[in-house]
Amino acid sequence: MLERARSTGLYQELRLCVLGREPLPAPAEHYDAVTVVGALSEGQVPCSVLPELLRVTKPGGFLCLTTRSNPSNLRYKAELEAALGQLERRGAWQKLLAQEVEYWERATTEEESTQGNGYISGVVYIYQKCPVPHLVED
Repeated sequence: MLERARSTGLYQELRLCVLGREPLPAPAEHYDAVTVVGALSEGQVPCSVLPELLRVTKPGGFLCLTTRSNPSNLRYKAELEAALGQLERRGAWQKLLAQEVEYWERATTEEESTQGNGYISGVVYIYQKCPVPHLVED
């Protein structure tokens, strides 16, 4: 995938990293926005990646994350939403949007169809990283 992306000439920089298993190859507070689309699912990227995504996002920056709502992903989705909520309660970020999308993608089996309509539903989450609080000096 990296070679294919490189061949397009569209990217200034490409780096290999296994999300959730190693630190992102970027300095802290580097990006204005971070997106993870189509990867936060059972057997793919673990929920433990969230603090690392926050680390590389600038204070006041945005994170756009997605997950599926199909039956085989419901346990992961619940774990993800618990982790998202925990970071929000800690003041790390503020939820701006959690939008259900009914026709996220075509289901590959009828069992995976969320509403029996041949599609899997999903959720788009948008968070804003909270600014670093200023320390009051004595």
